Amino acid sequence: MDLRHLRYFLAVAEEGHFGRAAERLHIVQSALSMQIKSLEEELGGALFVRTSRRVELTEAGELLRAEAQRTLDQASHAQRVVQRSLRGDMGSLRIGFAGNAVFSGRLMADVRAFRSAHPDAEVSLRELAPHLQVEAIQKGQLDLGYAPSHGGQATDSSLLFERIGTWPLVVAMPEDHPLAGQHPLQVPMLGNEPLIVYAAHGADEHMLAALRRVLGREPKVLRTVSTLSVLAFVASGLGVALVPTPLMNMAIPGLIYRTLDDAQPRADLLLISRVDETNGAVRAFLKVARDATAVTAQFQAG
Repeated sequence: MDLRHLRYFLAVAEEGHFGRAAERLHIVQSALSMQIKSLEEELGGALFVRTSRRVELTEAGELLRAEAQRTLDQASHAQRVVQRSLRGDMGSLRIGFAGNAVFSGRLMADVRAFRSAHPDAEVSLRELAPHLQVEAIQKGQLDLGYAPSHGGQATDSSLLFERIGTWPLVVAMPEDHPLAGQHPLQVPMLGNEPLIVYAAHGADEHMLAALRRVLGREPKVLRTVSTLSVLAFVASGLGVALVPTPLMNMAIPGLIYRTLDDAQPRADLLLISRVDETNGAVRAFLKVARDATAVTAQFQAG
């Protein structure tokens, strides 16, 4: 007994007539009669009493009518639930993020756009260092990550690393620094300055490599553990830092920002996901984020 048999049975029970039921189902009457006969043979007894003018349900048919309607209603409900899940209209997703995602505004914009399109899906956010985001996604503890470029993305084929933003770096320095009056700055001017970098899992190694090429030697480096502590160290007079342009929106007493006359190096923001992702909410979020990236690229190109 399948759902089609139950639909055919209910149509005949509701119409009380094989001809009208066949028209409603858009099949020929003979085919409908054969399907009902097959159902009766499968169940082992008559479901209808046939007269010259109409058909009426037997006692067994009355029982089946209630059960068939309940079964079809449940099947329809299951179909709607699964389709909503596949569209991302329900379910949950867990997103990790690092500082660039917040200061650039990209994370919040993507979450707002997703929740506008899928208001019943649940979104949770967790601040994590880039390498910890990778580990959490690998272990199934996170679904997506927003992180700056770092060395780990080249080594894991199970994850997808998509660049969704890139910005020039600017110099954060104490407001009384001797170079504060220079605008813009040149990278070689920073050669003797202690450089404060974000230490987690080599997240700033690409920037240091670019500085080595420009300076022709190893820069002086002081490492710390978070974006906020980088800025705190700078404002305390412990050194200078190269930070993405969006951080210029971060006003900290005693801290100023100066641009560089060189477009390099730059900071990238990556969206990290699983290559074989099947979660409907996650896939829907990825579409929202990718559409936003495409619109930004078109705007910049125009």
